Amino acid sequence: MTERSGQAGDATGGPVPTTPVCYRHPDRETYVRCTRCDRPICPECMRSASVGHQCPECVSEGRRSVRPARTAFGGGAAGREGYVTKTLIALNVLVMVISIASARNGAAAAGGSGFGGLFGGATPLTDWGAVLGLARFSDGTVGGVADGEWYRLFTAMFLHFGLPHLLLNMWGLWVLGRTLEAVLGPLRFLALYLIAGLGGNVAAYLFSPVNQTTAGASTAIFGLFAAIFVIMRRLGRDTSAIVPILVINLIFTFTVPNISVAGHLGGLFTGALMALVLAYAPRMRRTMFQAAGGAILLVALLGLVLVRTGMLVG
Repeated sequence: MTERSGQAGDATGGPVPTTPVCYRHPDRETYVRCTRCDRPICPECMRSASVGHQCPECVSEGRRSVRPARTAFGGGAAGREGYVTKTLIALNVLVMVISIASARNGAAAAGGSGFGGLFGGATPLTDWGAVLGLARFSDGTVGGVADGEWYRLFTAMFLHFGLPHLLLNMWGLWVLGRTLEAVLGPLRFLALYLIAGLGGNVAAYLFSPVNQTTAGASTAIFGLFAAIFVIMRRLGRDTSAIVPILVINLIFTFTVPNISVAGHLGGLFTGALMALVLAYAPRMRRTMFQAAGGAILLVALLGLVLVRTGMLVG
């Protein structure tokens, strides 16, 4: 008997069909195919889709072609994590620690020397960075915003007179900041916070006694109070719970000694203006309109500082 070699075949003499294998794992047989590109995929490579499964490459390509979700004000989904709010709180706490460390009497710096223990004493750091119009010191030197120390208008919003002062402001930032950051997004929220804080400090420079120092995040916090009212109204939500809290804080501002009324009202007013810009920007050119509105507010604040400086040194 003789033997013949040849290719195995089916009953019709054709080649036996081979089982498909995963395009990423050739050693794995599979009958599942990507609904987008039709390539065979094994269970490890399957990615659930609206219909069937897709391969990893098609999923990645689809993500690139889909625009990321945005809030009604242009903010990204990252705002829900509250990264800016948490960073601002951490920065304020860090500055407070440095402020206490810079003081000779740490206990007084931490709190207890002001109204009912609400405010602590001044420290070398608050002397350096708080809002101060113009003052002549015992050694004969002159200092203040009018003397060219414009940085005080920014640094003052991160300085506090004592731990109770810090804790009150950080509680307000935690409650208001997370909500606003979630609806505005990180960058818009940060712009709102800084511009409101700067506006409050500029108001303190304009209307407070020239030799009086003011500091605290409350200028920015009052701006957040105004902003959350504007934002909630824009979204058509109930604001009845916000008004009493705002009124209580205003009563607190006008009745408690050693509180910068100008700083609080300036932050409130500036925060409201910035919130209006963010909330009512036209959708088609939203980012450009918001950026331009913020820039106009900054220029206006700069102009007020120049006018006040000219009055003090002229």
